[in-house]
Amino acid sequence: MTVAVCPGSFDPVTLGHLDVVRRARAMFDEVVVGVAHNASKQALLPAEIRVELARAALSGVEGVRVELVAGLLTDFCEEVGAVAVVKGLRGGADYDHELPMALMNRHLTGVETVFVVGDPALAHIASSLVKDVARHGGPIADLVPDGVEAVVREALGTAPAYERR
Repeated sequence: MTVAVCPGSFDPVTLGHLDVVRRARAMFDEVVVGVAHNASKQALLPAEIRVELARAALSGVEGVRVELVAGLLTDFCEEVGAVAVVKGLRGGADYDHELPMALMNRHLTGVETVFVVGDPALAHIASSLVKDVARHGGPIADLVPDGVEAVVREALGTAPAYERR
């Protein structure tokens, strides 16, 4: 059985994330979505909430499970028996950001990284942009799975602009 890890901060999980996970699942027997801490980012949502939201969003997808990554991604990959890391790419900037990490992961344990080109219809969706739009009362329901908008708005203390009128 081939296992892949699809890691990220998922702060919050988006429709773009779900697209990559579903397509990764078509290539591997099992995909473990690894919700990780990104030291270069200040998380809006606690890790436990991010895990819950991702589990809810992927609950109907067979062969996918969601787990918290406590330390190094390479250690997590070894723990779950992953043969690959799957990362989604929206464009060249994502590749430039992901390549050094892929090379380091391979250097540390030999685990390979598979890049999946995201659906162009979802390429504009990034967690940071979702949070920014929500922070200013803009609509995000069509960018995130069901249930995520309310959690993000609660964490930000914002209401949609159309509800504030």
